[in-house]
Amino acid sequence: MNQTAQTLSEEWDDSGELDSQEMFEHYSLTVDKGQSLLRIDKFLTAHIEGASRHRIQLAISAGCVFVNGTAVKANYKVKPLDSIRIMLPYKRRGFEILPEKMDLDIRYEDEDVLVVNKPAGLVVHPGCGHYTGTLLNGLAWYLGRSQGPEAEDDRMGILVHRIDMDTSGTLLIAKNDTAQAFLARQFFDHSIERKYTAIVWGDMEQDSGTVTGDIGRDPNDRLRFKVVEDGTGKHAVTHWKVIERLGYITVVECILETGRTHQIRVHMNHIGHPLFNDSRYGGDRILKGTLYSKYRQFIDNCFEILPRQALHAGTIGFIHPRTRQKISVTSELPSDMTALIDKFRNFVSSRRNS
Repeated sequence: MNQTAQTLSEEWDDSGELDSQEMFEHYSLTVDKGQSLLRIDKFLTAHIEGASRHRIQLAISAGCVFVNGTAVKANYKVKPLDSIRIMLPYKRRGFEILPEKMDLDIRYEDEDVLVVNKPAGLVVHPGCGHYTGTLLNGLAWYLGRSQGPEAEDDRMGILVHRIDMDTSGTLLIAKNDTAQAFLARQFFDHSIERKYTAIVWGDMEQDSGTVTGDIGRDPNDRLRFKVVEDGTGKHAVTHWKVIERLGYITVVECILETGRTHQIRVHMNHIGHPLFNDSRYGGDRILKGTLYSKYRQFIDNCFEILPRQALHAGTIGFIHPRTRQKISVTSELPSDMTALIDKFRNFVSSRRNS
């Protein structure tokens, strides 16, 4: 049998963000011609060094093991020349995660899951120059993970999704393998509830709407993404509704049906309403309003109040892996976004009274 650990072709962006529903190939195995019929969980346990049968069964139950392109159950019996792929919802890595003491804003915790309210500016996952000081380093310390055999697992077994470095809000973490597999499948099936609050440039024409557009990398800038129509992108759907209109900006709630990299940022930019102060997608300059110096100074002050893209992951909802009950956790808007909203409210009010 030929076993090769596949190197993934996609790159990290500067935030380390990945698609929530994306599955990454960790192993590709071709069964020998002389292989006798054998249950796939036993087969993989015997042929993958360091893999326990329990973890193999978890991956199979989560729909992460494919034979000839189809997800199989644990009682599937491998046959000669079967093509087996193990697809997991996180990338392979080759570096250690060192536990680091960190103050964590924990909004929910039990024996299986943890929900953290991440501040803006904190990188979620090591990578691309951020190998320490990340949320994952802090979680490794908080959960008491040691640098033993678990460090070779390449993921510490806890993260099931990510958000941008400069996006604040709720993150769902699994505390054991069973919870990780169960939650990862919900992300893959688009059944996780995710509500974001965004502040975008311009006055939305409608009170609500849906953006549907495949997302792929911008060929002119590998750190940007865009809506593409050539079949190379990944299906993405964002539902939105207006929360408050503030003249030259609008506060909107965005609900993700899918979870692609930069999805809200890309979709809002695609419909002509980039996120306020989103430097990657052009929101860090005046896009609506006048060119008078007093207004420019006002906007510059707003950029200082909110020195990042105006995006907050407010609600995460999921089916609990043990109780099978619906859990919903919400975090309030951070002070920089509320300060920006208040400043624009005062601006709009002063214009009406002048």
